[in-house]
Amino acid sequence: MKIEVSLIGFVVLFLIGPAGCCTGPQIAFIEKGDRIDVIAAGRPFTSYLIGDAVTKPILYPLCTASGIVVNRGHPLAEVPGESKDHPHHAGLFFTYDRVNETGFWNNTTSPPRIRHLKVVKSKGGAGEGILATLSHWTGKDDEILLKEKREMIFRASEGVRTIDFRIELEAAEREVVFADTKEGMFAIRVAHWLKEKGGNGEYLSSTGGKKAKNVWGRRAAWVRLEGEKDGTRVGILICDHPESVNHPTYWHARDYGLFAANPLGQAVFEKSRGNKEAKPFRLVLAPGDKALFRFRVVFYEGAREVAELKAWFDDFAAAGN
Repeated sequence: MKIEVSLIGFVVLFLIGPAGCCTGPQIAFIEKGDRIDVIAAGRPFTSYLIGDAVTKPILYPLCTASGIVVNRGHPLAEVPGESKDHPHHAGLFFTYDRVNETGFWNNTTSPPRIRHLKVVKSKGGAGEGILATLSHWTGKDDEILLKEKREMIFRASEGVRTIDFRIELEAAEREVVFADTKEGMFAIRVAHWLKEKGGNGEYLSSTGGKKAKNVWGRRAAWVRLEGEKDGTRVGILICDHPESVNHPTYWHARDYGLFAANPLGQAVFEKSRGNKEAKPFRLVLAPGDKALFRFRVVFYEGAREVAELKAWFDDFAAAGN
């Protein structure tokens, strides 16, 4: 599975589009076949990949303000020296492995799959742009288990790119059970240089935990991963909103480069840390019931103090529906 992503094409398409005055960096969306390109301040930000070549909607590549790509290329693109393990870790994605015992996490072929149906809203603008979509989580027999409504707000400022996610899952025709597992849920597989193992990145959580060994399987309101690329400090901050299911989330953060927030793996994470009384979270949705997941991801350049990371989280936490 290879996805052709032309960064040069992004910029050309943007520059020939309508021009106008704005009070902040312009966000624009360009629909092109099986992807929607996101442009920030005239430069590539990311693409929302939705075609038959992927088993779930994916954001790839993810670029900082100056154009540094922070996620791994495999299996969407060949990058010399990168690992090729876990081909289901593609770009930035939202999925889970035990949904009525159907695995949506490890699948690299369909079925099952999370099928993009349509764009509900696409509106660019000065400083931010909103992209809203509708998808169906379909099982091995093509049964619709979940309806996913997603809103993504893309923002740009000096040295910073931000995406706010509001994802609502609704059970379709029958009860849906999310069994506890570590394999989920909101995740990004980072570039080789940003890993802890083999790279120069380091995790830090809102509770003060440093490195993957002190972040994995623990709760935290936010976690950041920061490293250096060609002399530039680069970081990714993921925040879990207080309105999200089972906040503060647990973290499936690995030193080999998987950076994931997983609010539904409670029993697995607690037991791994020696809690013999750990109780499964076991999210259950009756037909028509809904579950809300909200995350903010910040891609930044330049080292940031904890106070600034916390301010980004506080700003997100204060934002209501």
